[in-house]
Amino acid sequence: MAAAAAMAAEEAEEALGLFTGIGLSEAKARETLRNGALSALLRRAVLQARSALGPALDKATGTLLYNTAARLKDPKHLAFLVGYIARREILTDLQLSAALEYVRSHPLEPLDVADFERSCGVGVCITPEQIEEAVEAVISKHRAELLAERYHFNMGLLMGEARNRLQWADGKTIKNEVDLQVLHLLGPKTEADLEKKPKAAKARLAPAEKQKVAVVENGDMGTETQSLLEQLRGEALKFHKPGENYKTEGYVVTPNTMALLKQHLAITGGQVRTRFPPEPNGILHIGHAKAINFNFGYAKANGGVCFLRYDDTNPEKEEEKYFTAIREMVEWLGYQPYAVTHASDYFDQLYTWALELIRRGQAYVCHQKVEEIKGHNPPPSPWRDRPVEESLLLFEDMRKGKFGEGEATLRMKMVMEDGKMDPVAYRVKFTPHHRTGDKWCIYPTYDYTHCLCDSIEHITHSLCTKEFQARRSSYFWLCNALDVYCPVQWEYGRLNLLYTVVSKRKIIRLVETGAVRDWDDPRLFTLTALRRRGFPPEAINNFCARVGVTVAQATMEPHLLEACAREVLNEQAPRAMAVLEPLKVTITNFPAPKPLEVLVPNFPADESRGFHKVPFHQTIYIEETDFREEADKGYKRLAPGQPVGLRHAGYVITVQNVIKDVSGRVIELEATCTKSDVAEKPKAFIHWVSVPVTCEVRLYERLFLHKNPEDPSEVPGGFLSDLNPDSLRVVHNALVDSSVHSARPFDKFQFERLGYFSVDPDSEEGKMVFNRTVTLKEDPGKA
Repeated sequence: MAAAAAMAAEEAEEALGLFTGIGLSEAKARETLRNGALSALLRRAVLQARSALGPALDKATGTLLYNTAARLKDPKHLAFLVGYIARREILTDLQLSAALEYVRSHPLEPLDVADFERSCGVGVCITPEQIEEAVEAVISKHRAELLAERYHFNMGLLMGEARNRLQWADGKTIKNEVDLQVLHLLGPKTEADLEKKPKAAKARLAPAEKQKVAVVENGDMGTETQSLLEQLRGEALKFHKPGENYKTEGYVVTPNTMALLKQHLAITGGQVRTRFPPEPNGILHIGHAKAINFNFGYAKANGGVCFLRYDDTNPEKEEEKYFTAIREMVEWLGYQPYAVTHASDYFDQLYTWALELIRRGQAYVCHQKVEEIKGHNPPPSPWRDRPVEESLLLFEDMRKGKFGEGEATLRMKMVMEDGKMDPVAYRVKFTPHHRTGDKWCIYPTYDYTHCLCDSIEHITHSLCTKEFQARRSSYFWLCNALDVYCPVQWEYGRLNLLYTVVSKRKIIRLVETGAVRDWDDPRLFTLTALRRRGFPPEAINNFCARVGVTVAQATMEPHLLEACAREVLNEQAPRAMAVLEPLKVTITNFPAPKPLEVLVPNFPADESRGFHKVPFHQTIYIEETDFREEADKGYKRLAPGQPVGLRHAGYVITVQNVIKDVSGRVIELEATCTKSDVAEKPKAFIHWVSVPVTCEVRLYERLFLHKNPEDPSEVPGGFLSDLNPDSLRVVHNALVDSSVHSARPFDKFQFERLGYFSVDPDSEEGKMVFNRTVTLKEDPGKA
């Protein structure tokens, strides 16, 4: 052990000497040594250069060697590039950047040397005369602006244009020539030249052009003005371009890769293709909304298409209602699939490929039980090396139903990133499939199906959540093992919400125990539940945009989603008046023998959006809480001796008599009214209804008491013990003004002073039901 440690120390000291010998500071050299892969590459590069140039390497050469080792993606090209540096054929960082890009873009051997040298400026000699002429031409082009703006002119523009004329010229030499010729034209700087140029005022965006976006910090969001499409467009995500899959780090290049990519481009025309691949065994939730926005949004932002593909490989759990609900929710969020496909569409092709995988010696039939191969360190399969012919026969027996469930599986010969060995490709299930019936009794797994379906559909960007990162190697391995087009898998962070559960198993428990009515109970955060509660799809999409396209998992507070809903509903939901706890008021001096009609603006802030009529009768109803027999200090609403205005009516009412029942509870008020234009201005205006519609109103609060109901440290008794007993309050006889009488399920209103409400599908003739979506203002206790 001591000898080994001494040897390692000696090697480190030698490497340290090599690295400081090329101009690295001792601190930088020691930092490099801590990166094993980088230090190994740099050591090889330095030794190769020294063998050609001798032990003394100048700092410029050392910098080029270090940048090559640090930026090179594929080490097999190291010796090739170092050779050019050692022969002084690559002399600048500009040339090196071009060389690194060239080898990245041409992954197959051998490289075309002539093309490489042409692309990297090898052998190109730029003379001082050429630089002088190029700068002279650029300055001549901008002469008038230079004379007008003098040293306030953007000199970087001159530099850039000169560089464009002489691609491989040295940047410092160009800058010196620009400085010299500008000085010759303008002379020395004056005091006016030294004054700072005033900044131009930034153009303000109209509200409609703005979209606030996420900066997620501890569950809170800062804002930037950038839309989801802007986040996803072009270079924003550093994703590969269609057909340039091989430029992605970790992508495996085989001798057939470039031909397959050429074929792929011929089929797709270079179009971006994504897919949203849900399992049809449950209802989509708020986390899926991010996936939908990311997959469909990325395609839309880049002129591409997105498939909706049902991953229907587990017939035991799949039901038609889930297929219907998933598509409905995708379209509700505003997206139209390019095509709706199913993994089962490709069962025949997948089976053919499984046979081919066995023939290539990359898969085998195994008889280990499920319990034996669970976990990360299961015993190796004793059947791993069985003959190909035997596996082919046994796999055919599996297809014919000669094995019981669990008696045989088809496994792939590979090790995944998380250490899991030989994942299962096919298993036996004697369950009829909703689309293929009894044709199959073997079904492919996610690990086998997913990448091959992506390949069949020529997906360019396979976007999935971070937990699938451990399956990336199996994704690439399987496509390459079968020599088929291999897409690129990209991972992003999940979106989670506090105060809720979204797992299918837990929601089923909530339904079974009666804690919620069904998957669309408005207290849940499934998409059907959010729609039923009244959340507009735009609000959910805006929420996803604010969370942003992050690699890290985002765990958000529900009040942030509610804030997005308020923003949208404020613009979309027409106003109405409703009274939840009615108190009857009789106006004893009502000015007309029959009800008057009052015009109420649908959107008081913008009366151009129309009005609706409500009746105003001598009997009106106000909220119980808007009356007190004794007015405390600061209380501004109705009380004896303290009149209030009636919103939109143009009248002020004053209490004349308070009527109580035998228990002393106030049940009616008698009041007089005065027109607003002659009455003294009241301290407050309250909402009211007259000749109203009787409705049921459901008021929702959080379903759980704790932020993380599934966390045993927060909720030791389990999530079912954390239910909020006050999560639903039903007001059976609320009164709403008659303007809502023709509303249909999911129509939305702002009930003035109360909140935003949506018509529930339980509504029927003569009995409307409203769900409160959100209150008008955020409850400070929820923040």
